Amino acid sequence: MIRLALLRHGHTAWNRAGRIQGRSDIPLDEQARKALRGYALPADWLQADLWSSPLLRAAETAELVASRLPRTAPELIEMNWGDWEGLQGLDLKADPTSGFRDIEDWGWHYRPPGGETPAEVWTRIEPWLRGLTQDTLAVCHIGIMRMILARAHGWAFNGPAPFRIKRNRLYVVELSGTALTPRPEPVRLIRKSAP
Repeated sequence: MIRLALLRHGHTAWNRAGRIQGRSDIPLDEQARKALRGYALPADWLQADLWSSPLLRAAETAELVASRLPRTAPELIEMNWGDWEGLQGLDLKADPTSGFRDIEDWGWHYRPPGGETPAEVWTRIEPWLRGLTQDTLAVCHIGIMRMILARAHGWAFNGPAPFRIKRNRLYVVELSGTALTPRPEPVRLIRKSAP
């Protein structure tokens, strides 16, 4: 059995503005960098393999929290939102002709115009997951986390999600053969003591 901990990257200016980032390589903002410097990994994750998406916001989050450079995997890059990248989700949601849907109504085959479906994202993530050989921490994006946690929980993007992704928490799944089992509660990052 291998444990995989998933950590969402810190905030960017686009996150704070409600813009869809997808594969756009938007860096962390200074406020996020300052906050992340105040966190560390729990002791039982210090020796885990460290991976991240190649996008700046994820790789920098990994380095700040783990105090070491991650290896990067293109499989962990965020879902491609196609024509919607850079736009505000609330504007798309308010436009009944946009085709935008809430995550509870996606299903596995929902496709943003010019983007990827959740099923296609899973197809690229799964071989990377199957190649893990020891406990691993992956710093990535909410979309990637949703795909892995959806599979682990048996959720098909149909109705309320059985999990809620928050920042500064490790969402742990256990891998055994082809089975993914979610741990019931996320693990909080450790707040460093003030110097």
